[in-house]
Order: sequence, then structure tokens, then C-alpha cells
Amino acid sequence: MSKFLTHRFISLLASAALLSVGIGSNANAQTTMYNPIELPANNEITDVLSEKDIPTGFGGFARDYIVSLESGDQIVIDLLSEQFDTIITLIAPDGSTLGENDDGPDGTTNSLLFARITNPGSYILRVRPYAGQGLGEFTLKMTRLRPVQ
Repeated sequence: MSKFLTHRFISLLASAALLSVGIGSNANAQTTMYNPIELPANNEITDVLSEKDIPTGFGGFARDYIVSLESGDQIVIDLLSEQFDTIITLIAPDGSTLGENDDGPDGTTNSLLFARITNPGSYILRVRPYAGQGLGEFTLKMTRLRPVQ
């Protein structure tokens, strides 16, 4: 093999190695990028929405919580904040939106959402501000409703 071909071959191998290292590290970064927070066992959390959360794409940020639900579960989700106008979204395991609420029936800017679950799986409760405006402390609570005996 000529000196030119040997040099060219080594250069190509080095480029391929650097590319595979770059792709490998990028793939690892992407798999750890999105990790919804597990809703505590008592199904209630007080937390803070901040600029470190998920950008919504239209201004503002969102924070996701994951919860395991069973077929037949009937749930109510309360989202309360005195610092921003809340919106709660329930997202199914397939990524579809099952329900969303901006303002509850109490006349405040808090959110209240009722849902009946038909398919078991891991669901996302997404907390975000109305019109992408607002950050701050909030309380999220999910209650499983029991049928009347």
C-alpha cells in the first residue's frame, strides 16, 4: 500500500472513530434528557415551576409527573397556585391528550380535571401556566374516586 493510501486509510478510521464516539455520547445525552418526575405514593406534591423545566415551544415552561393508572380508575386532578394561572393536562401512554383544564369551577385560576381511565399504563400529568406566562410554586394532587357501595 502506498504512503498516500495508508495515510488516507488511517485518517478515515480516525474520522469514523470520532464520529461513533460523538454519536454514542449524543445518544446517551438524549436518553437522559426527558425524565418525568414520579408522583409520590400519596399522589400529592408541592413543587416549583421554573425556567429549568421543559420549554413549551410557545413561551413558558412545563413540568411533567408520571403516574401508573389502571383500567376503570376514575380520577380527579387538582392543580393549585397563587403565583401563576395553571393548566393541567392528562397525557395517555400513547402521547394523546385525554383531558385538559385551565380554570376550575371555583372561579379561581386553579385547575380541576376529572377523567375515567380505559387503558392501564403510565400517564403524564403536565403542569404549565396559561398562555406560557408564569412560574412559581404549585400543588398538584391526584385522587382516585371510589364507586358508591
